[in-house]
Amino acid sequence: MEIITTHINADFDAMASMIAAKKLYPEAVMVFPGSQEHNLREFFVESTFYFFDFARIKELDFTKITRLILVDTRQAGRIGKFESLVTGKKKVDVHIYDHHPNSEDDVSGSVEVVKPVGATVTLLTEIIRERNIGLTPDEATILALGIYEDTGSFTFSSTTPADYRAAGFLVEQGANLNTVADMLTRELTAEQISLLNDMIHSATTHTINTIPICIARASVDKYIGDFALLAHKLMDMENLDVLFALARMEDRIYLVARSRLPEVNAGEIAVVFGGGGHASAA
Repeated sequence: MEIITTHINADFDAMASMIAAKKLYPEAVMVFPGSQEHNLREFFVESTFYFFDFARIKELDFTKITRLILVDTRQAGRIGKFESLVTGKKKVDVHIYDHHPNSEDDVSGSVEVVKPVGATVTLLTEIIRERNIGLTPDEATILALGIYEDTGSFTFSSTTPADYRAAGFLVEQGANLNTVADMLTRELTAEQISLLNDMIHSATTHTINTIPICIARASVDKYIGDFALLAHKLMDMENLDVLFALARMEDRIYLVARSRLPEVNAGEIAVVFGGGGHASAA
């Protein structure tokens, strides 16, 4: 049995990459390893894309899994129970499609497609295009949603020409950009506004090696989704080049790092705190 999975707290790029991988591995079963981001959970509740068939992890017989297809991650510590299949005694064949920088927790695979593009689904879309695999308009819309989200609608500095080409191909396949816009343009909840307000009032700028570094923090007693989105809004509102946003939610501390300067590698700094990610977003 082949399994397609991604990272815990999956976002739109992760889901879109799973659906794209299903086009390359039609016999594989798509399974989320754990929770999804708030926007993605709302998508499943509100959208009409109910025909994408995702299995539940508790339904799987792990002894029958022979291949694991990882998309949008290759870190063993981010794939939940599937970690046992890549680090345990009974290892399986692993195929990897990812756009994240290297980390110490990375697993290796017999197939590895890893490139520094804006979204993982861009890599898979390129392969789909090269192999002349057809997409329905609904499939093209989901794949486009992944690209638009992970590139900030092509505004993030991690965006590459390949992302534009992939999105253009998906539009040719019938991607509905109105649907993409509806899913990505969401009003903030009252809780998110309150959290953002706390971040604004706590924001402090430190000049390190002539570079202004903003640090913002907030604390709430329960988990509030889309903290990364709030950090992005704070960057835009205050016209910041570098931001480190920290939030205590329940019994955990979340760190979101953003950098628009080549001198500050957010991903390398996040590694020190047990995280990781891109140079511009971690």
